Amino acid sequence: MRDVYIINPASGKTDNSTELKEKLYEVYGKDVKVLITNGVEDALVKARAEAETGDDVRIFACGGDGTSFEVLNGIVGYKNAAIGVIPIGSANDFIKYFGFDSKKDFLDINKQREGSLYPIDLIKVNDKYCMNQCCVGMDAHIADRMKNFKRLPFVSGPMAYNLALVRTIFGKIGIKASITVDGNQFADGSFLFGICANAPVYGGGYVSAPNAEISDGELDCITIDKISRLRFPKLIPMYKKGKHMGLDICKTGKCKTFELKADRPVPISLDGEIIHSDYVKCEIVEKAINLVVPKGYMTYLSEKENKELLTK
Repeated sequence: MRDVYIINPASGKTDNSTELKEKLYEVYGKDVKVLITNGVEDALVKARAEAETGDDVRIFACGGDGTSFEVLNGIVGYKNAAIGVIPIGSANDFIKYFGFDSKKDFLDINKQREGSLYPIDLIKVNDKYCMNQCCVGMDAHIADRMKNFKRLPFVSGPMAYNLALVRTIFGKIGIKASITVDGNQFADGSFLFGICANAPVYGGGYVSAPNAEISDGELDCITIDKISRLRFPKLIPMYKKGKHMGLDICKTGKCKTFELKADRPVPISLDGEIIHSDYVKCEIVEKAINLVVPKGYMTYLSEKENKELLTK
């Protein structure tokens, strides 16, 4: 199996592509294939071209969640291709499933080179796929506005999220929508958030779906009712830590399909990538792709799965 690294030099606040290339050559030698993106969806195009060779290939998305999103959508459906993540972006929320301190191991090229393949579920959203979360409502408005704040000097991913959050709070908040899960009515009314999750964390560290698992064959669906601005100071810290699940304004469930129909076109965030529509349908696709996990993490995943089974 060969390894290919697709580097997005626009990820994060600085261009780390030269430093990363040097590290890759140090670990692999000059034979490793390194590709540099030069625009939107270029990672998708390059990843698909590598998958179409038919070789068994591990394609590492070197960037943020947006780069991983592109690489994923370039190779999904190709059984010979697996995806890896080198987190040099501003947030890299998906890998927080493996722990908030896991970034150093995902950045370790030696551990990635010796990593194992782990089959994970995906969310199919209309004709696109994501590994982490699909969200509608306040979350998506924030993600839509984050890109403007991330362009500012010295503004990190979490800081951009918080600035976009403040901007959104003082604008028009909430959406009116009807939500069904597995064909049954789940919620109807005015919401702050509507979330369909495969993994727990987004928005630069917000634990919006604390019970989500990447290979359990189910989606976590969560809604939070629209509230007054006066309640925001109490809600946001709880939401960041994943403590919102028991609140009376929060409704949760597990499902295979999640459909939301809004009263107007709204931003919809797919792992931070924004589309606009008044309708979204999310479906679980079980064990749809192999994820490269760094050396040592298969034990972590095995223990996590065993704990899951014991609590069911």
